[in-house]
Amino acid sequence: MTDSLPQFVIAGAPKAGTTALHAALATHPRLYLSPVKEPKYYLTDGRPPPLATQRGPGDAHSAQEWVWHRDRYRALFAGAPAGAVRGESTPFYLYDRAAHARLAADVPDAKVIVVVRDPVDRAWSNWVHLRADGLEPEADFAAAVRAEEDRVAAGWAPFWHYRGLGRYGEQLRDLHRHVPPERVLLLRYRQLVDTPRETLDRVSDFLGVAPGLAHTVPPENVKPYVGDTPLYRLLARAARAGAAAGALAPPQVWRQVSRPLLAALHAQKAPRPPMPVEVRREVLAPLLPDIELLEELTGESFGDWKGDTGRGDFRSRQVQQG
Repeated sequence: MTDSLPQFVIAGAPKAGTTALHAALATHPRLYLSPVKEPKYYLTDGRPPPLATQRGPGDAHSAQEWVWHRDRYRALFAGAPAGAVRGESTPFYLYDRAAHARLAADVPDAKVIVVVRDPVDRAWSNWVHLRADGLEPEADFAAAVRAEEDRVAAGWAPFWHYRGLGRYGEQLRDLHRHVPPERVLLLRYRQLVDTPRETLDRVSDFLGVAPGLAHTVPPENVKPYVGDTPLYRLLARAARAGAAAGALAPPQVWRQVSRPLLAALHAQKAPRPPMPVEVRREVLAPLLPDIELLEELTGESFGDWKGDTGRGDFRSRQVQQG
């Protein structure tokens, strides 16, 4: 029964505004967004998340929140009013090639919304997010990116794939093998930030609902930049140990217990420093061929991503990444 499945998904990318877009679309009276954001159903094959993607700090705990049972997934859309267009957002669907095939097989007419962001700024924001929650042990962004290949080989979950998640050209090319381009809407993070009303109208048109009814909402996924102080390091070690222990408890229990620790970690916030030019160049260099592939696929220029400054998206406070 496809009437209990999504008709569209927000497929990615992480830290590119998907949380804000999900919340904004949920305000449209003709759209129904799943009450659980990021159910991750199409990352699974109807079985629990594999242990091979639960090796990084906090991964095993996060895996408990995946909605992998089909009946539970269908239940997410049971509350949709008659005639509403159903959707969900899992920003790892774009990155996971098996998810492309599963979605296309399960919902052959599904529409896919993709949001892309300067891949270096996206990676930086990803690292800031994990540092703020005490999970990223590497205090140097460039060193964390250099560790990516070893972490991937060791089975760390996709959220640790700093560069990999930003290879949008390869991901979009592979998505088109399962979902035709006319059913894929590609947006830029900057469009959500700079022209939110126009962008929401464009999404509404794509989904076949009236424009002018969805509206932006205050971001809820803002993570502060935290300094590498002795107190932060102590709190972060406790957070990593707690996340490991929390894998043995129901997710809602660990979330409740960890709130004071997260608040203490976030209280260590400091002004975000500018990204050194040499760091941006190092992170960007292997991604340049993929940016060219993205330009070839879309017929659009992404030249603003190729320079020494990028768009500086990590300084934006208007729409925060999902």
